[in-house]
Amino acid sequence: MMTPDPSQQRVLDHRGRPLLVLGAAGTGKTALLVELVARRLRAGAAPALALCLTRQAASEVRDRVIRASGRTSLQPAALTLHALCLALLTRHGDPEDAAPRLLTAPEQEFRLRELLAGRGAGLWPESLAAAFGTRAFARQARAALARARQLGFDPDDLAAAGAAAAEPAWLSLGVFMGEYLDVLDAEGVLDYAELVHRTRILLGRPEVLDAVRGEFGAVYVDEYAELDPAQLALVRSLVPAPALGAEPGPAFVAFADPDTAIYRFRGAHPRGVGDFERLFGGEVATLGVRHRGPAAIGGAARGVAARLPGPAVGAAVLAAYRDPVAAPGRGLVEVVTFPDEAAQTRHIAAELRAAHLEGGVPWADMAVLVRAGRQQIPALSRALTDAAIPVEVAGDEIGLADELAVRPLLLALELAARDGGADAEEAVRLLTSGWGGLDALALRVLGRLLRSDAAARGESTAGRTAGDLIADALNGGPLPEPDDAVEVLSLLAERRAVLARARAAVAAGRRPDEVLWVLWGGTPWPAALRAAALAGGDAAPAADRDLDAVVALFDLARASQAPAGVGGVRAFLAEVAAQEIPADLERESAVRGRGVRLLTAHRAKGRQWRFVVVAGAQEGVWPDVRRRGSLFDPQRLTSAGLGPGVTTRDLVANERRLFLLAVTRASERLLVTAVAGTEGEADQPSRFLGELGVPARHVLRAEPRLHTLRALVAALRRAAVDETRSAELRAAAVTRLARLASAVDDEGRPLVPDADPERWWGVRAPTSLEAPRGGDAPVVLSPSQLASVLQCPRQYFLAREARAEPPRSSSALLGTVIHALAQHALVEGLTAENALEYLDRVWEGIPFPAPWFSASERVAAEQAVNRFMGWQEANDSAEVVGVEVPFTATVDVAGEPVTLVGTVDRLERAADGRLRVVDFKSGRTAPTVAEAAASEQLGAYQVAIEAGAFGPCAGSGGGQLVYLRLGDDDYPKVFTQPSLADCPHLTDDPEERAFPTWVHHRLARACATIRAGRFDATPGGHCQRCAFAGSCPARSGQVIA
Repeated sequence: MMTPDPSQQRVLDHRGRPLLVLGAAGTGKTALLVELVARRLRAGAAPALALCLTRQAASEVRDRVIRASGRTSLQPAALTLHALCLALLTRHGDPEDAAPRLLTAPEQEFRLRELLAGRGAGLWPESLAAAFGTRAFARQARAALARARQLGFDPDDLAAAGAAAAEPAWLSLGVFMGEYLDVLDAEGVLDYAELVHRTRILLGRPEVLDAVRGEFGAVYVDEYAELDPAQLALVRSLVPAPALGAEPGPAFVAFADPDTAIYRFRGAHPRGVGDFERLFGGEVATLGVRHRGPAAIGGAARGVAARLPGPAVGAAVLAAYRDPVAAPGRGLVEVVTFPDEAAQTRHIAAELRAAHLEGGVPWADMAVLVRAGRQQIPALSRALTDAAIPVEVAGDEIGLADELAVRPLLLALELAARDGGADAEEAVRLLTSGWGGLDALALRVLGRLLRSDAAARGESTAGRTAGDLIADALNGGPLPEPDDAVEVLSLLAERRAVLARARAAVAAGRRPDEVLWVLWGGTPWPAALRAAALAGGDAAPAADRDLDAVVALFDLARASQAPAGVGGVRAFLAEVAAQEIPADLERESAVRGRGVRLLTAHRAKGRQWRFVVVAGAQEGVWPDVRRRGSLFDPQRLTSAGLGPGVTTRDLVANERRLFLLAVTRASERLLVTAVAGTEGEADQPSRFLGELGVPARHVLRAEPRLHTLRALVAALRRAAVDETRSAELRAAAVTRLARLASAVDDEGRPLVPDADPERWWGVRAPTSLEAPRGGDAPVVLSPSQLASVLQCPRQYFLAREARAEPPRSSSALLGTVIHALAQHALVEGLTAENALEYLDRVWEGIPFPAPWFSASERVAAEQAVNRFMGWQEANDSAEVVGVEVPFTATVDVAGEPVTLVGTVDRLERAADGRLRVVDFKSGRTAPTVAEAAASEQLGAYQVAIEAGAFGPCAGSGGGQLVYLRLGDDDYPKVFTQPSLADCPHLTDDPEERAFPTWVHHRLARACATIRAGRFDATPGGHCQRCAFAGSCPARSGQVIA
């Protein structure tokens, strides 16, 4: 049972006239409402009607009433105003009419967009032509129509207001309102504003009003300051007549905190509190003790509230309302700024974990509040989940289409209904999602396989990215022959088959939910998510959230009114995409009270937590003073017609109320964070931070804390290998690591596998094979692979055998284009003009990171073409044997056969009958003369010539490296390698001279490395261009952890 403070006791003892109770955050308004209802139940009096702002608030009030009264009631003690209206229309409406169905906000917006599209632009003035048809137009029209109904306007009233103000847009909106209401009537549905409006009309019938008033002995209203004009009028009509006069009657009590009234943008009456005495003939009381929020938090709240305009309730009442006695204890308020968002998120995660582990605060007693849900919640949720913080986000906090698990299903559904296939970006996005099952490495492997297969079929891939090739394959293009060792091919084939079945389902006229089921059930993804959710651990919260989001998508698909077939799927996709407002379906039930709540400040109203983080309080985000109604500003519409609308000062005040609401949700500790960019950068903390009365502390980087097993293992590993530490400390660290590594669960599985040195990169000894790789089969090498394996075996293995190189850069693609140009010019006799035309055709297919880079590279490409033409003209007399000539040759290297395979850019025959290889290069770094003479690639070509790879000849005549991107304006830089007959050895090294040529020596070294299966890292100048340098154990002595 409640123990009231004196100000609360005065409210409990009140009789007679309606009473408005003003109380700052934490003064016990809801607790007082619960006690009023419970007392009536305990006394056996007529039940009270408690009106709450949200469904969750109503549910919580009902639960608290049951606990406080010790009994249940057949009649709900608390419900929302909209739930009351729906019940009254159902119970007292025309029995001949079907029960009305209430449109959710996303459904209403979708209906509006459909109706606007069907009506066409002819209704609207020409000034709106550019905006008509956009989602913003529908959204603003929806808000304006709701405002009109809140004021009791009919379509003619709205049109008259537009005509009186000489504003054709509003006049047209009045006409459209009539058509919109007709459609709602025809479908038997109501939106929220129309629901209240029709209930007011229903209560205008005396017999209905008397019946409704007789059902309740008292009316209590929570969050009175959030009522719009229509709701105020409806509530006023529910108050029994005796209570409006001087005679005693059933109690009417309204509770309000006008300083945290945040729904002005939804039509909340700004003067509802100040007009209470006039509207209800009542009086005003204040609550004087803050039961939530000790002195520090109360002081911060007073600093913010002092900058707000107060309600018209008199100076004494306002002072008493804003300055309640603080709760016991000091509490803690911190303001911390960071150089970037990543540091901010790391600090938030560290503070939450510390509060849980060190302070004993349950996860469910903490919350992170943000201003902009769509922009901030997804990123924060992923970051905190990655940091092993259990996070709970209500499904309706994020638009369904923004959920990571929903995106690939919607994309696959769109492809199933599309005439054409996926483009490169869509294919990559789909296949690297949970539905696709590929990671970045597998995607690169797939791209290389497809490129190699295209080359084997004689298909040119110049200027085409790996994404282009993958998209072609996903859309039904040819696939390489199945290879059991390459799982990516079978996975691609499986996903392609699922898409094909989905397309067939669409063509057969299936509903959107049925097609979705084909896509969802056709992959191992559902089973993987279910297993992750049931297994617990770090991955379980993310899997739970993904499953909740998918369930919500299926719920929406089943409830959708979209028809079957292609048109129905497209209509459903448009409906989901139109949900700029998060769906208010059952997704809110996903919150189970097991983790840190992550939500917008608006959704925090009426709630409290022991530790609250207000994150991302940036200027421009908080306050957000953008005007959202540039076409139809609903706040311009008043009972007197169209006015000037809200000022920037009004917008800042609204944002300050929201900030005050956020900071007063904490009962023990408040942390407010922001990013503070350096001078000249855009990120600046919100002006509201200075009103908290707490100096801001700037943190450059989050201090590491040992609040996770992973962090503990990392710290122990650092201590164990740190030679600057004492031997005793290092031994202690090793002992603790061993203890952690040996810990297992009931089934013998390691609890801390990261503590096992066998899992540490850079610590384990290099692996080797007991038997040579490949058995008796000859080693197969291309000339470029020979150079790669000798330069750095590790780089060779990762790039050539593991196929782990990142996607090719625009510079690499440009090199491919230049090579292709040289080939076409040699084979087809292209002129410089023809070559530049070919360059025009392929240029758009090269994904340059920026327009300026594309322009710069275009100049370099044209110069390369000019140099090639100059070189070709200078060498016109040479006999060309072939261009892009493939070859295979078997060479004996110290008694072991080695197969050389590759393609020669250009093969020439000299006057003495010897063959010479010309290799075109598109790199920007030229070798020295000595390096060119020792080029393994040219040397391998020469050995292949000597082995008869190109038929009978007089031997090798050397080779040339032609660097097309270097040299003069009209001639490239050329390097020559002497023939092996003229220069069989490069050094006096006895080991080299034991072989016929220096190339045979190097082939032997490369084969030994490949046979042994040991690919060590070899540092050198090539490390600067290595794609794998970041994980290299030889790089500056770093050890990979």
